[in-house]
Amino acid sequence: MKAMSGGIVSQSRDDHPVRVGKCTHCSGHTIWHEDEMLLPFSGAAPRPNTEMPPSVRKLYEEAAALFTRSPRAAAALLRLSIQVLCTELGESGKNINADIASLVGKGLPEVVQQSLDIVRVTGNEAVHPGQIDTDDPEVVGSLFELTNVIVEYMIAMPKRVSGLYSTLPKNAVDAIERRDKA
Repeated sequence: MKAMSGGIVSQSRDDHPVRVGKCTHCSGHTIWHEDEMLLPFSGAAPRPNTEMPPSVRKLYEEAAALFTRSPRAAAALLRLSIQVLCTELGESGKNINADIASLVGKGLPEVVQQSLDIVRVTGNEAVHPGQIDTDDPEVVGSLFELTNVIVEYMIAMPKRVSGLYSTLPKNAVDAIERRDKA
């Protein structure tokens, strides 16, 4: 075993560029390539929302891994992640603009619509250069935050509220339903 920086103990051969380690603080596993920790990700991007669907999380984490090396690539992947998120929300996934319009028609909050469109347009600019500087880490960094905002509003918050609502007494729920039908 070889002691490494950050409380990590390597469990792999010293002559191999890829090593598996174990954190001495949390006992979690790590994967290193030479002196760069690949997993768990410790980059500049915010962690994904815990309620992010796995298909979206995979793209988000790939974007996060590329963020410092290629903000443009990260922007394009985040744009793809929200297209996949739209399918998770019941849309077709064939045309992201049409998917957003459909969600708006179903009552999508304006803050979520704007967040989706910011990520969509900025991600499009990453592959079709235009007016937005997708090489600017600050611009692209905000896309990670917005992707988490979208997941928070569309998945995490409704899940939490629904869980709390389900604890209300049946007679109270019945009264609420009668009130709302009137």
